[in-house]
Amino acid sequence: MIDVIALEKKFGKNTVLKNINVNIKKGEVVVVIGPSGSGKSTFLRCLNLLEVPTKGKIIFEGTPITDSKVNIDLHRQKMGMVFQQFNLFPHMTVLENITLAPVRVKKVPKEEAERTAMRLLRRVGLEDKADSYPSKLSGGQKQRVAIARALAMEPDVMLFDEPTSALDPEMVGEVLDVMKELAADGMTMVVVTHEMGFAREVGDRIIFMSDGEIIEEGTPEEIFVNPKHSRTRDFLGKVL
Repeated sequence: MIDVIALEKKFGKNTVLKNINVNIKKGEVVVVIGPSGSGKSTFLRCLNLLEVPTKGKIIFEGTPITDSKVNIDLHRQKMGMVFQQFNLFPHMTVLENITLAPVRVKKVPKEEAERTAMRLLRRVGLEDKADSYPSKLSGGQKQRVAIARALAMEPDVMLFDEPTSALDPEMVGEVLDVMKELAADGMTMVVVTHEMGFAREVGDRIIFMSDGEIIEEGTPEEIFVNPKHSRTRDFLGKVL
């Protein structure tokens, strides 16, 4: 579904991603772990070209989206993204936040978009908050709305950039539960997270990054129980 080939990203003279090669299959949950500043979020943001790679190719569903002739907006519609900081519009209700993109971008009729939004709010356990404004929601509720908003575009893949790192500890579980359900339903997911329990339980494949490189990748068992690289062992020794 997504092929990343020889990806490199520089900010000025600073190389933050070095020769990244990854293949993400349909229905796979890939969890990216590693120390802060290792390039995890930059890698994720390159997948939908929120960050434009300096070198290399990204092929999404057969299309080289790094090619300047490609209309990235069309392909971005198929990639849902959930950020650390929810990014909800404060002046819109929860329902309006979720229906905005389907109505404006995909030209879905408003009534149909609202039906879909209510179904998604039920799915994330927030049906009763449809008419609330974001300021009235907890952090965990805002993030669940952000997930529903991304799902409203019916994406083929969901990208999560540390979706729980801005949350109070007691709210982390409610967001991870929604993500676990998505994974169980077969959604293709790429997740950057510090939640090692989630990575271990839900990930089909773990990618460990350090200093802008993929150091090691494998199943949760291979990475968490039997890591081969000393840098992976050092990192896990600090976080587990």
